[in-house]
Amino acid sequence: MVTLPLQVEEAAALYEAHEAAHAFDHVLRVYRLAEGIGRAEGADLRVVLTAALLHDVIHTGSDHHLRSAARAREILRHEPSDFVDAVVHCIEAHRFRTGPSPRTLEAQVLHDADKLDAIGAIGVARAFAYAGYHGNRLWAPLAEVCQHPAPSGEAYTPVHEFWHKLQHLAQRLYTPTARRIAKERHAFMVAFFQRLDQECQGEK
Repeated sequence: MVTLPLQVEEAAALYEAHEAAHAFDHVLRVYRLAEGIGRAEGADLRVVLTAALLHDVIHTGSDHHLRSAARAREILRHEPSDFVDAVVHCIEAHRFRTGPSPRTLEAQVLHDADKLDAIGAIGVARAFAYAGYHGNRLWAPLAEVCQHPAPSGEAYTPVHEFWHKLQHLAQRLYTPTARRIAKERHAFMVAFFQRLDQECQGEK
């Protein structure tokens, strides 16, 4: 049994205003994945699980990982400094598009758990939930998407998210455990977006 500096219920209260793709159920999925990966890889679970609970405490903006890390440092201010530093690094290093890179096993575990929740069936669901929340279109032809840079605003679709980000995540995982989990999730997601394209084109 791992004793954490905050309870799951306490962490849940920090996420009450988050939209569906980043709500506390996302945090719980990452928490469970991180626990399994962390045990398999021999990581410090107290660091990993604390970081999982706080990794998206601030979820808006391109620097949300840095602001979440700063907020975590405030929340954990009464904990030993080496523990806080380890948790903070995990949170700072979990983002896909920007650094820093995860330097510790614990940071790699959190990174991988967060990325696994962005692929597979749940990754597809989150992409569409995010699109709906932001008023984006739900589809664009895959042949067009793969030939152009990702647009901004309402023109951005879950197909863009798949092509420009999600399909690459399985290749960027650090731990052997996460890479094994990713294989089936990645295959399902690729098949889904291929089928979506066919149906939207009237081919199925």
